[in-house]
Amino acid sequence: MDILGATLRVCVDDLEAAVPFYERLAGTPALRFERAGVQVAAVGCFLLMSGPEAELEVLRKVTATIAVTDVDEAYKTLTELGADVVAGPVATPVGRNLIARHPDGSVYEYVDRRGA
Repeated sequence: MDILGATLRVCVDDLEAAVPFYERLAGTPALRFERAGVQVAAVGCFLLMSGPEAELEVLRKVTATIAVTDVDEAYKTLTELGADVVAGPVATPVGRNLIARHPDGSVYEYVDRRGA
């Protein structure tokens, strides 16, 4: 499994107020989208999220998003190493993802940009 990078997940109360700071910090414009009622802005290595508290409560449990070349390969490696895949793999607007709980209890999202 090749890990390409990681994205830090940041839940914010006011996405519109937070985006300019992170755009200046990262030196890149935000890519915006919505998923399950949550407004999202991807800015460099930051994934800003704002929305209903019930949705954010679930999102806060995921430590980071890890980009990989292939989610299926990540699934195989993670399960072989004793991780518990709690969701996915499933299609997303830009590829596929899965959520895994590592043996130490940490929860991560793994994503790829392959076609669904």
